Amino acid sequence: MTNQPSDPVRTPHVGKAFATAAVLASMVLSGCNDHAAQTTTRATLVRTTVVQPRDRQAAITLTGEVQARFRADLSFRVSGRVIARTVDVGAHVNKGAVLARLDPAEQQADVDAATAAVASAEAQLRVAKATFERQKALIASGFTTRTVYDQAQEGLRTAEGVLEAARAQLGTSQDALGYTVLRAEADGVVTARNLEVGQVVPAAQPVFSLAQDGERDAVFEVYESAFLGQTDSRRVTLALVSDPGVTATGEVGEISPVIDAKSSTIRVKVSIENPPAAMTLGSAVAGTVKAKPQSEIALPWSALMAAGRKAAVWTVDPRTQTASLKPVTVGAYEAGQVLIKAGLEPGERVVVEGGKLLSVGQSVAEEGGRS
Repeated sequence: MTNQPSDPVRTPHVGKAFATAAVLASMVLSGCNDHAAQTTTRATLVRTTVVQPRDRQAAITLTGEVQARFRADLSFRVSGRVIARTVDVGAHVNKGAVLARLDPAEQQADVDAATAAVASAEAQLRVAKATFERQKALIASGFTTRTVYDQAQEGLRTAEGVLEAARAQLGTSQDALGYTVLRAEADGVVTARNLEVGQVVPAAQPVFSLAQDGERDAVFEVYESAFLGQTDSRRVTLALVSDPGVTATGEVGEISPVIDAKSSTIRVKVSIENPPAAMTLGSAVAGTVKAKPQSEIALPWSALMAAGRKAAVWTVDPRTQTASLKPVTVGAYEAGQVLIKAGLEPGERVVVEGGKLLSVGQSVAEEGGRS
């Protein structure tokens, strides 16, 4: 007895169903593989540029003030009450001009006392001279002793010393009386005043500041980082802020050795050569100094990325058209661009737009072809 299939009619249909399912599955898998391949090979659109170094000479411009080369703080040499003030701030004075006066009553009394002391010493000296001459004649005749003669001679020397001391005291008193009048020590402009009529001022307290005529300096407060670069020379180009057409040249003459604690700046004085008449005391001037030319690569801000804590840029390999992140050293930051001083070679292609979407080894397509 032969075994027969239980359902001979359904067998062909089952085979066709399995075949159809297999074809559909292969099509689905094929579509997925194609999509994955397309996803993997899709390139990111970026804009690039070929970097070339350029010689760049930077310039630093700061604003300063015109000041006198020599300034002096004037004060009375004696104490007293101010009875007159003849000048104010901004006044131009000549050498010897009277600036202020003190009440001279005390100093005049000292002069009078010293004058009387000189008169008394002169009288004592006349008596001592007469006594000595008499004893000198007597000892020659043998009518006096050597002791009395020596005493007369000593009295004469003492009287001479007293007179000399009295005359010295008179000179000191007369000088003190002269010190009650404060005079300008040179031609110049009064830049500060610290006294009023009726005020009692002690000796040596500055009451006027005098900027002397003659040589002028431009004084600048310079931030410390400006000294990190190397300047082309010590020459400085100066121009009035109020009138840039008024110019002059100068040379750095003095650099303060300490940093100002309040402003964190360093004071620099520039000697002005033949200052124009318009560059008066207190005028605001702009000083420009050029740095030594340096070879640097300029890139837009959009090209700068980060590799950890270091600055970096995306570069494109021209053979494989893939991106790689390259650390660089930034020389300076400027408006709209960053200056690279190390890390890039001339001719390298750098991504300037679209770098935020890149990863290492990713394929890139350059917008509009290579730039």
